[in-house]
Amino acid sequence: MNYIDKYKSWLKEDYFDKNTKEELLSIKDNAKEIEDRFYTDLSFGTAGLRGKIGAGTNRMNKYTVSLATQGLADTIAGFGEEAKKMGVAIAYDIRHYSKDFATEASLVLAANGIKVYLFEDIAPTPELSFAIRRLKTLSGIVITASHNPKDYNGYKVYWKEGSQILDNIAEKILKNIKAIKSFKDIKTMSKEEALGKGLLNIIGKEVEDEYIENVLRLSLNDNIDKNINIIYTPLNGTGNRPVREVLKEREFKNIFVVPEQENPDPDFTTVGYPNPENPKVFDYAQKLGKEVDGDILIATDPDCDRVACMVKNKEGEYVFLNGNQTGALLVNYILSSRSRKNTIPQNGVIVKSIVTGDLSRRISEKYNVETIETLTGFKHICSKANEFDITKEHTFIFGFEESIGYVYGTMVRDKDGVISSMLISEMAAYYKKEGKTLLDVLEELYREFGYYKEKLISIVLEGLEGKEKFESIMKEIRENPITQIGDKKLIMTMDYLNGEIKDLEKGIVEETHMPKSNVLKYKFDDGSWYAIRPSGTEPKIKIYIYSTGKSENHSNENISLIERKIMDRIKK
Repeated sequence: MNYIDKYKSWLKEDYFDKNTKEELLSIKDNAKEIEDRFYTDLSFGTAGLRGKIGAGTNRMNKYTVSLATQGLADTIAGFGEEAKKMGVAIAYDIRHYSKDFATEASLVLAANGIKVYLFEDIAPTPELSFAIRRLKTLSGIVITASHNPKDYNGYKVYWKEGSQILDNIAEKILKNIKAIKSFKDIKTMSKEEALGKGLLNIIGKEVEDEYIENVLRLSLNDNIDKNINIIYTPLNGTGNRPVREVLKEREFKNIFVVPEQENPDPDFTTVGYPNPENPKVFDYAQKLGKEVDGDILIATDPDCDRVACMVKNKEGEYVFLNGNQTGALLVNYILSSRSRKNTIPQNGVIVKSIVTGDLSRRISEKYNVETIETLTGFKHICSKANEFDITKEHTFIFGFEESIGYVYGTMVRDKDGVISSMLISEMAAYYKKEGKTLLDVLEELYREFGYYKEKLISIVLEGLEGKEKFESIMKEIRENPITQIGDKKLIMTMDYLNGEIKDLEKGIVEETHMPKSNVLKYKFDDGSWYAIRPSGTEPKIKIYIYSTGKSENHSNENISLIERKIMDRIKK
């Protein structure tokens, strides 16, 4: 069935409600919009669905959510009656239709005889991970589009360890989704019936209270300056309550919350694109910071799994720290603190993604801690913690990736903006007591290990045209890699789709020993490298450029040189 036929069937079928049909009729003369909504089905990317809200097979709506949930229900049923009794925990954020989609999913699961634990109110994504482990459910769902713009929503699936599903489970769900011939085959029941049968259970404040207690146990130092001025913005998302509660319990005296971004706002009126990776989200926080002399600014994204910060410099201006810089600072703070207390485990590891910088690796080596790399995404990072639970080969200390996601310890198996906000605040307060800012500490690290610099380039193109362009770019780079950039010579290529690492100097080809993923990475003889990959959750292709040098200028010049060469190749 082509996209026009799909469009017509949604207008014709009695199953689809009046509002859906009215929305589709409003675009009847817009061929491009009809194509974009129906040319494909929303598919499982990074552990679930993500897309624009609206009617259509390529949109987030109650029908696509129900379809995915029936696929999950059939997958759970395949594991037997005990799996159905273990059940599924469901959380949701502040976005348009998040609560509706969460309720819809809970009723589909209940109709399939699967026990459901539904949060009574908005909750951060990491709290869902904690709840899965606390309640010992088989699976979990969080309705969120994380840091995407207001017209997006999403559906992420977790498994019993509390981490996002890997391909083995995702493939089962996808197979079961494809086996559903009609939306009419999706089971559902009323909320009253689900509650009455004990299939639907509401999660109250007690789980959040336990979560916060466990977060507080991860504190590393109490000998800190608790008078530090902290500016916090939840960007109108789920972090407002738990982050403030944790900072309050840590006895920080001066916590200032950005009032315009304090309460839920699914339209993100003051920020537009609520991604803390973008320094623009700190505009309101900077204004408040200057009013109250804030030392540090912290922002969490709408589902509070990511966090970014800005630090006041000696001139009184705020400097943004990117994910690699914050990650390196946290690795240094955690390992130096634990080294003083002699609590670094002998087999401890730091886990980072293949597109994350290498400064943290150098810091870890100083403390005799190994660094392990995984594919991009916390489902891969936390799968290592799950693996170590079984093998006991290593002890997971800290995991992070350059896209401002971090987790300390193993109580949560996903990136956690609550834990990270506490540690960043504590770290800043610890060094303030020593008369330093985080910028001072970062400069010390650069002087000790070299000036590690990076740049991320994102090329955004939506729809079928964008998908084809990204495929063309990846094909060109894969088949014709750049072998020389200035005096830099290519020495190693890593193709994670083909599963090959080629050492060009030694003439050796090895396996990546990772799941297949459409990522390319190229290393040069001066230690610089770049990687390129299509995003799994957004209509963009990402280019990561890294360099190290004896000075900041030298490293930045390398970045610019590599960028020009790559962009010239892409534009051809």
